Amino acid sequence: MSLCRINISALNFVWFIMKELNDIIFAYEKAVLQNKQTALATVVHVQGSSYRRPGARMLVTEDGEITGAISGGCLEGDALRKARFAISQQKNKLEIYDTTDEDDVKFGVQLGCNGIVYILFEPIQNDNLNNPINLLKKVAKQRTDAVLLTLFNLDKNAVQRGTCGFVNKDESIFVNDEMKPLTAECNEVLTQQKSSAIKHYEEYGSVLFQFISPAIQLIIAGAGNDVQPLVEMAALLGWSIIVADGRPTHATQQRFPKANTILVTKPRHILSVLNVDEKTAFVLMTHNYNYDIAVLEQLLNTNCAYIGMLGPKEKLHRMFDELNKKNIIITGAQHSRIYGPVGLDIGAETAEEIAVSVVAEIKAVFLNRQGKPLREREIAIHNRSLMSQHE
Repeated sequence: MSLCRINISALNFVWFIMKELNDIIFAYEKAVLQNKQTALATVVHVQGSSYRRPGARMLVTEDGEITGAISGGCLEGDALRKARFAISQQKNKLEIYDTTDEDDVKFGVQLGCNGIVYILFEPIQNDNLNNPINLLKKVAKQRTDAVLLTLFNLDKNAVQRGTCGFVNKDESIFVNDEMKPLTAECNEVLTQQKSSAIKHYEEYGSVLFQFISPAIQLIIAGAGNDVQPLVEMAALLGWSIIVADGRPTHATQQRFPKANTILVTKPRHILSVLNVDEKTAFVLMTHNYNYDIAVLEQLLNTNCAYIGMLGPKEKLHRMFDELNKKNIIITGAQHSRIYGPVGLDIGAETAEEIAVSVVAEIKAVFLNRQGKPLREREIAIHNRSLMSQHE
């Protein structure tokens, strides 16, 4: 296997939105039940700036229904036509949208971002067990990091292989055996937990190695009214949501229809029925001091990445003092994961405003951002490392 013009720079964030992935899977399954043909549109490469980054996807049905997005709305109209054309031909197609191209401007395709965007269109063959949507399902069904491979050729008239591989720590699937040598590159991406730059191979053409991390798991201890807007906002982001409380009158599916799981449990039992991992955010907002401190004590010895405490700082200090009297010393590493009072300082007062500040803080913590205004950021919003070296 020969590799040429390689750039192994990596993104420092995961751009793939799990909610979008799940929405696409749901829309596809609905289309299959309705006997509709579909095509998947994927941003595979960007030169310059663009509203969406490589890995953004959109599903199109034969009658024009769209799920997901590949731009801020400026490409979707033309992409709809190209997707339906790919469906009619049953052939993968690559389209290039260039703001400097007068024809693109003439036909109303204006990106507004001074960039060139390469979109791959793949008609979905439902009877193919390894079609692109089924590979997306592999990613979505497990709470583990994965790499998705998409092969394409920058020459739009060349053969476009498309989405053809999936690798995680337990499993690997390739559309054909000749792709298996790419396993080593996939494992490197998994180890680094960062998507690789576009790589160019003589055998395969261009390859997008897309690192995909599971959605944030948000566990909320508490089922009061102020929890409801937090669940609603987390659901909009596609997070996996668990609500736990000791009160059966409060912890109900009727009160929290968008939560994935509802638990009625005492604090000493809460972690025995939960799988807390490094992609978990835990927020304590029961308004019950004894419940919160009992859960906090258990969380200290987990690898939970974020522990938020609703209430004043004095409450948290009191908890630390009580734990200290029990010879439970909070280490620096443990303390760094505890956020109390919970949320970013945006002047939040209402339950809805507090939910905004909490969700924003969790997002910033998981992506190692400071939560400052973007106008104060001196470098590009998106890391531009997902480029091939010849650009």
